[in-house]
Amino acid sequence: MTVNPPTEVSPVLAAACRLVDPCGHCDTRHLSVCMGVDEQFLGQLAAVITTSHLPAHGMLASEGDDAACFFNVTSGSVKLYKLLPDGRQQIVGFLFPGDFIGLAVRDTYAYSVEAIVPTVACRFERRKFEALLDRFPNMAFRLRERASDELAIAQEQMLSLGRKSAKERVASFLIQLSDRALRLGRPANPIVLPMTRADMADYLGLTIETVSRTISKLKAEGTIRLGAGNEIRLNAEKLAEIAEGWGD
Repeated sequence: MTVNPPTEVSPVLAAACRLVDPCGHCDTRHLSVCMGVDEQFLGQLAAVITTSHLPAHGMLASEGDDAACFFNVTSGSVKLYKLLPDGRQQIVGFLFPGDFIGLAVRDTYAYSVEAIVPTVACRFERRKFEALLDRFPNMAFRLRERASDELAIAQEQMLSLGRKSAKERVASFLIQLSDRALRLGRPANPIVLPMTRADMADYLGLTIETVSRTISKLKAEGTIRLGAGNEIRLNAEKLAEIAEGWGD
């Protein structure tokens, strides 16, 4: 008897499965706060979410708007930023699949959230989400874990802006992206930069020219190698030395 090899699930069928059972077929549930909901209760989770599809530069939330919803990124990536009085923006973070948006809000959104590439996010009405936390204590536990992670990242960012040179900041940022890719189950090397040089500059407290010069210098030294598109291959050991202030 001839056994046919297993065939891959077609994109159309996969999309249909996600439409019928969005939480059960979510590729990033194991990375998010939703992991705190047992599979037998995923229907209850799916019943309180809607899905937002954003093009690049689409707005998920705007600073100062009523914080009526929380969000969970399931694909793509977004940037969080505040507008300064002179019209400039200060980027305070980049979020990727599995990241939750809404931990630090009160009655209004503290930041604007903009897609930097085509992005999909689950939208939770705030009142319904808070009811979920009461119903599923493990979800609340994962939310506290995520808050702790965000605090650690914020502290590292404060150190970077206050003490590190431009070269050390860029090196640290590339390492952060590598670590994040590993958490997502993707190769840690090479990495892909979804954000622009301008976004990197706003996040790192540098000018675009400084970011571009620093990347060129890292490339000339052989610390990084630029590939097709936005791909960057890292000399991880050398990059870590620079990030810690041991390099040139």
